[in-house]
Amino acid sequence: MLREEQDFFDLTAAYLKRAHADGVVHVEIFFDPQTHTLRGIPFATVVSGISAALQAGRREFGISSQLIMCFLRHLTEADALATLDAARPWLDRIAGVGLDSAERGNPPGRFARVFDKAAGLGLRRVAHAGEEGPPSYISDALDLLGAERIDHGVTCESDAALLERLVRGRIPLTVCPLSNLRLRVVEDLRQHNLKRLLDRGLCVTVNSDDPAYFGGYVLANYMAVTQALDLSVADLRQLAKNSIEAAWMDAPAKAGWQAAIDQTEAPD
Repeated sequence: MLREEQDFFDLTAAYLKRAHADGVVHVEIFFDPQTHTLRGIPFATVVSGISAALQAGRREFGISSQLIMCFLRHLTEADALATLDAARPWLDRIAGVGLDSAERGNPPGRFARVFDKAAGLGLRRVAHAGEEGPPSYISDALDLLGAERIDHGVTCESDAALLERLVRGRIPLTVCPLSNLRLRVVEDLRQHNLKRLLDRGLCVTVNSDDPAYFGGYVLANYMAVTQALDLSVADLRQLAKNSIEAAWMDAPAKAGWQAAIDQTEAPD
């Protein structure tokens, strides 16, 4: 169904409208150009439609945004390198690169050269690691890819040294609880380690992961873990502040939103 620039605009605009209704003030959207270029859709069509909608979202809803281009890890390094080359004319619209798709059997190290090249182009780097994959994938994403933020990362708890590294470095984890449940990382949200990681001092955040596919936009994820893990207002406040800390915003914007969170009154 996604074929023309308007299609990508409409999809992104619909997401932003829903995110705004959930109280979201800043988004960092992943997109997978390979999903579309492999079926003959030009790279320019994809990025133009998405980026135009992000600009419209800023005007209409006041939502700030960054765009992250992900490489599909089940495809080859050569394909990822070709995608990075195709992105060169559009780097003014792309803040960073990421690595997504199925982890198992697709370690981060396969894409070390791609990420090194991306760094040379001035792009920031993140990576999906430690959802289905082992904690070693998290370490590899940090050491081999130069990732500054880990998407998911929930398996870190089984590696004490890694856990301490994440705490010490305030390395953010973008946790997606309802996706974890759907993919059976946990069988029940009451088993989720989000609260334990938060209490250990990790910079954990709550996010949505392909919400139309896995179910659950941002607010639904917050509500689900609040109920399942009996989170307090203080917990929710810290999770929100962590999300601002982890975001790619400038310092004044971060300070403003952190202050706004601190000033928010707890419900009766």
